[in-house]
Amino acid sequence: MIVQVSPISTILHSCFIPFVSSLSCGFPSPADDHLDDGIDLNTAYIRNKEATFFGRVKGDSMLGAGLADGDLLIIDKSLEARDGKIAVCFIDGEFTVKRIKIEKDTIWLVAENRNYKPIKVTKDNDFLIWGVVTNVIKDL
Repeated sequence: MIVQVSPISTILHSCFIPFVSSLSCGFPSPADDHLDDGIDLNTAYIRNKEATFFGRVKGDSMLGAGLADGDLLIIDKSLEARDGKIAVCFIDGEFTVKRIKIEKDTIWLVAENRNYKPIKVTKDNDFLIWGVVTNVIKDL
């Protein structure tokens, strides 16, 4: 899975959008009773504007994690990439999105699709954990 990344630090503007705070997935309820003033998606999802980027998913290696081709990722470069986190990694000249698995002195890049084998990062790889995926925006 490849991800194309672009910075958002120059395009963030406050934009309040009407917000329904409680949407029932059971019995319907009147939405007007739950309409709040609004939500600013930048405030809700961007913690560190200078270190946050958008990236577009290309491929199917992370389907098991809910990341599909065309999804838009929010990536924070200021977060520590800990074991189990989904990260954008730069390995041997390409960006890829994988789950990080850390074992003693070894880092594995693990796909969430059985058709892809884990990638063992060695000293021979040109490797950098570029940022941690914090959110995904999907088209339905």
